[in-house]
Formats: sequence, C-alpha cells, structure tokens
Amino acid sequence: MTGAELIEQIRSVIAAKDGEAVTDRALVKRLGISVAGLANWKRRGELKTAQITRLMLSMERASERRALACALQPIVEFFELKRASYGANGLFRIFSVKDESGSELPYLRGLRDELDAHHGVYLFYDSRGRALYAGKARNQTLWTELNNAYNRDRGVQNILRVNHLQNRKDFRTSDEVTRQIRSANVRLHELAAYVSAYRVADEMIGNIESLLIRAFPNDLLNARIEKMAWD
Repeated sequence: MTGAELIEQIRSVIAAKDGEAVTDRALVKRLGISVAGLANWKRRGELKTAQITRLMLSMERASERRALACALQPIVEFFELKRASYGANGLFRIFSVKDESGSELPYLRGLRDELDAHHGVYLFYDSRGRALYAGKARNQTLWTELNNAYNRDRGVQNILRVNHLQNRKDFRTSDEVTRQIRSANVRLHELAAYVSAYRVADEMIGNIESLLIRAFPNDLLNARIEKMAWD
C-alpha cells in the first residue's frame, strides 16, 4: 500500500463514520500531522510497517487531545439569574426566553437551547458570588435539572428570618417587637443569584460533580458527600 492509498482509505473510513466529506484540513487534525506532513504522506511509495505504526500512534495522540478538549466545556459562567414564575404551584424557572411584552430574547433563547441540548454539571452562587450548591445533569438535560434544583425542597437549606405578615392594612411597630427571628427552610430560588453550567462527557459527570462537592464541603449546601469512582 502506498502513502496516498493509505491516506485515502483513512479519509473514506472517517467520512463514512461522520456522514460527511473530510477535507485535508479536517484530516490533518484527525491524523495529528501538519498539512505539509499530509503532502509528504501522499508522495510516499510502498509503506513499511514502522511508518504505518507511527501514523497510528499519531492518530491515537490526536484522538486523546480531541477527547480532552471536548470533555469539559463551559456553556455559561456566573450568569445572573432572572427568576420567572410559571404554573400555579409557585414554581420558578432560572430565566424566561421572553420579555414582558412576549417578544423572544435571542441571547436567552440561545442559552436555553444550549442548556437543553447537553448534560453536565452546574453551580449555583449567592449574591456575593459564593458557591451554594453543585449538581449534575446526567439523566436529563442541564436546562431541566437546573430548574428542578432551583425549586427543590431540601432540608439543609435553612436561614434565620422573620415571618412578616403583610395582610394587614397598616404597619405596627408593636407587632414587630413580638416577632422572633426563626430558622426557616427555603428553596434555592430564594438564595441563588448566579449560575454556571458546564458541558461534560457523560463518563465524567459523576466524578466532576464529586470533585466540586469534595473540594468545598464546608461551603456548599449539598447534603451528601459524593464518592468518586475509578476503574
């Protein structure tokens, strides 16, 4: 087999797998060589086993680099939440894709589409940018999981507050004296001000979430310290 025949055979296999034509620029990335290197391969005559082996090793290294580059990618970081109510049960979404007039907001539509297209991990932050809660979306999309977590009742989410009864017409200072500061359970949408979300390869989602929780166990509201799994 000549160099040109090998290159075209590899190109054909990749095209069949990806379902589209493979340009020279795309091919050199898959092979882990330069454009000049590809030209040299096309000019080679009968190949020796050692030459083919070196090309296979180069392809393996290129594949590893691509896998690492795609393993964890930020979708959005420290996005300011824009709480939007929906339904009749006091539930909220992290934002709405429409403004008050009903017109669609292209930036928020694009962000929702990205969150709705991927799995991964996420972090909620308070108004000072301190991490509150880390979670993962492995069995459902980031958009679905983020909104579920935003409304979830969790026993550890407690703050000290006063229950102000606002159904009276007039404010009375004497009422305030008798009211006490008490612990109250709140949902995440009452605490969180920002969110970050990351697209993560499915095989890594559990360990990335575990790493976040184990790295900041005294800061996060997560009730369980997740275990990390190794082969």
